[in-house]
Amino acid sequence: MVYTYDSILNFINFHTDVMSNAYYPFENFNLPYAVSYGLWEIIGGAIAWLINLIFPGNCVSEWLVSDGASTLFALIIFMLIVFIVVFVVTLISLWMERKFLGRMMDRRGTMVGMKGFLQCVADGLKTFMKENTIPGKVDRMTYMWTVSLVIGVSVLVCCMVPLSGRWYVVDYDTGLLIIMAFFALAPFFILVSGWAQNNKYSLIGGMRAAELMISYEVPMLIMIATTALLAGSFNIGDIVYAQNDTVWYLIPQIIGFITFFFCATAESERLPFDIAEAEAELVEGWQTEYAGMKWGLIMLADYFRGYVACAMVTIMYLGGWTLPFIGDGPIPEIVFLLKTWFVFFLMILVRAALARVRPDQILNIGWKVFMPLSVINLAVVLLLKVGGVF
Repeated sequence: MVYTYDSILNFINFHTDVMSNAYYPFENFNLPYAVSYGLWEIIGGAIAWLINLIFPGNCVSEWLVSDGASTLFALIIFMLIVFIVVFVVTLISLWMERKFLGRMMDRRGTMVGMKGFLQCVADGLKTFMKENTIPGKVDRMTYMWTVSLVIGVSVLVCCMVPLSGRWYVVDYDTGLLIIMAFFALAPFFILVSGWAQNNKYSLIGGMRAAELMISYEVPMLIMIATTALLAGSFNIGDIVYAQNDTVWYLIPQIIGFITFFFCATAESERLPFDIAEAEAELVEGWQTEYAGMKWGLIMLADYFRGYVACAMVTIMYLGGWTLPFIGDGPIPEIVFLLKTWFVFFLMILVRAALARVRPDQILNIGWKVFMPLSVINLAVVLLLKVGGVF
């Protein structure tokens, strides 16, 4: 194809069907990728036109608007869009918590710009400007790698959670299992990080994270398997649409919903189960020796995991992005986020109402309360499946 530079429109070709590209990376329609592809057609076309304007007849301009290059750059923009959406959703969750906790404590909460939302931005800038110190006697490589993995895994899992049948990063048949497997890696990294800091408080915080994981991980896996049994699949889309065809699993699994909610609260290290941090007892727990932006990113990762925990509750028990008698609707992503924020609001209520539990209490709750309830929930679902109700 020979390009001329008489008009920028010679380089911008709008595709009405993004799936017609031979290199289309998904099996089904993907909304954020379609948006990304359209953006690259504008941006890449403009860049190609400018290059061709300066160097007429060059091969770079032709390559920039080819199907292969368009797919490559669209994927990069796609991941940026997904991350930005997740990041903004997490900041809104943080703003919600500050405002609701303020009202529950008979105060107004944060008031810095836009009803207090800009307080999150101000905190991020303040943390970014703090000194980035590293203690002298830490295991430096482990110290840095573990915190990087905690933050990285939290971001990865957050981006993997689909917002609808058209907004997803991956669509594996074992999607629910993969997300929860990545989700469960954080306590291991926290344990190693607590050891690497050469600080007794940090080590105790890391050991508490391992202790906490032992108490709730098995009941969580049982309830995940129970939901997959009821839906007949580990695929997140299948689980959501199975509830749309029958009833939200909140109804047959009310025991599982309550149990999984508290296990998810513990998984995201939120009150009353934040014994690994426990700033009143352990300075700042396993985070004690992290300063500056490292500490800020750790706190942000905590809210990423909180969002994932609420999203899993929404997917498993509240019908995901569907509504009764409506199905997907015109904006399923907003429906999913509203449900997720409702679950997060329940977590805020729990934080405001309950004091932190002791390590021995969380072990007793995990093995003597959560475990029997998860087994009872499994028995109820088995009876429903055998009886032909589902």
